[in-house]
Amino acid sequence: MVRLGTEIMATDFDLVVIGAGVVGLAIAQRAARSGRSVLVLEQEDWIGQHSSSRNSEVIHAGIYYSPGSLKARLCVEGRDRLYAWCEKYGVPHRRIGKLLVAVEAAEIPALQQLQANATANGVALEWLDAAQVHELEPEVRAVAGLFSAQTGIVDSHALMQSFEAALQLAGGPVVCRSQVQRIAPQESHLRLEGVSNAEPFVLTAGQVINAAGIFATQVQQTVVGAKQIPATYWCQGRYFSYAGSSPFRHLVYPMPEVDTAGLGVHATLDIGGQLRFGPDVRYIDKLDYRVDATLKQSFANAVQRYWPDCDPERLQAAYAGVRAKLSRAGEPAMDFVLQDQTIHGVAGLISLFGIESPGLTASLAIAEQVQQMLDAG
Repeated sequence: MVRLGTEIMATDFDLVVIGAGVVGLAIAQRAARSGRSVLVLEQEDWIGQHSSSRNSEVIHAGIYYSPGSLKARLCVEGRDRLYAWCEKYGVPHRRIGKLLVAVEAAEIPALQQLQANATANGVALEWLDAAQVHELEPEVRAVAGLFSAQTGIVDSHALMQSFEAALQLAGGPVVCRSQVQRIAPQESHLRLEGVSNAEPFVLTAGQVINAAGIFATQVQQTVVGAKQIPATYWCQGRYFSYAGSSPFRHLVYPMPEVDTAGLGVHATLDIGGQLRFGPDVRYIDKLDYRVDATLKQSFANAVQRYWPDCDPERLQAAYAGVRAKLSRAGEPAMDFVLQDQTIHGVAGLISLFGIESPGLTASLAIAEQVQQMLDAG
């Protein structure tokens, strides 16, 4: 037996999931409902403390990702699974729709390319001329647009709580303040060593999932004998909220920024109707969730391209998130990476890297993909 915090648990588990973000919890509840004994270890004080709770809370349709990529396939599948889950379990969400805009004629080819890419991913978008954009969102400046009816928003905290509840109903605990420091392959299992609430622990598991998000590379480096460990680059995205009522009924996205890792400073609404703008793109070496209030004018400048009446004085520094990227600044975005023994060489270990956007949207589809990998051994 082993003590984790104040709980006494059996030493052996069928599966240990490292990381209680939205993807880790989605994987854990799916595995627990398949009959496995599952334990989730989370190093922070509560679930989803990092990327899972610091994002735009958008349910993506599948517009931007390269056809045939994991991001494209799992986003489209995950979108449908996520809407169904939210309906079934009462998770607050809205299929609000998204307007993508070209603010000048030179951006129309990029808009056309987005439509072609979305079509290749099986996502239907409606082409709008300037008058139709104005009818849909009167305060938006654009010469043309695309409307995505399948895009929505979700309460990410409530979603994670619903995954945790499903896991617990299937008998799977989540133990926070528990950091894994070493993973060593044994004859028929994996041995995990670490610290929980400042006390050492040792666990064994038949299989382990590294779903540690922005810390996935660090966790993989604790695995004895692991090969081909991808480097993870931290990319900060900051958000500003907007005081007063929103002029928009839908999400509004400009064209993606050229040669950056971002989709442009876009307008989103949360479940309560609060308007916010972001994220921007800033690669960082140390974890940093601060938002510099002096960025207000640069955010206003970006927003005023498509919303001329944006008042800089009503912008307020809100929050920041950090994305786990597999590409450096200026490099093309990379796909999700799901590694098993055939790649890293460690039996029983499945590791997820670069699970950034659309990770939240794709979470249930990722869980299904990982379940298939678990079943295959």
